[in-house]
Amino acid sequence: MYLVDTNIFLEILLEQEKKEKCKKFLNENIENLCISDFSLHFIGVILFRNNKEEVFKNFVDDIIPNIEIVTLSKNSYKDLPKVKKTLGLDFNDAYQYKTAEQHNLKIVTMDKDFEKVKDKITIIFL
Repeated sequence: MYLVDTNIFLEILLEQEKKEKCKKFLNENIENLCISDFSLHFIGVILFRNNKEEVFKNFVDDIIPNIEIVTLSKNSYKDLPKVKKTLGLDFNDAYQYKTAEQHNLKIVTMDKDFEKVKDKITIIFL
């Protein structure tokens, strides 16, 4: 199972350079995809900020029924400062890392900051 990082979805939704590569991965793995609640919220923030509320609605209608939404357990929030100190990840990356670790997921991303944890968890860079 894969935890798809926020940037993969935003690449598609904002019609950026690598959108086709991201779409291909999602389509080929749709039955094995997860999104964190954090990513879902952040995507909403970005799209609303860019006056793309309808894009968000379409995203929710198209994607959410087909993938699992995962969250960080209450007890794991206390681990995030340690992740920052020891691994050098910012809050959103630490959240994704701990969520993937907790749910035994591979992270799919374009964020090179995850290079810092590729010896601890499987990271797939698109």
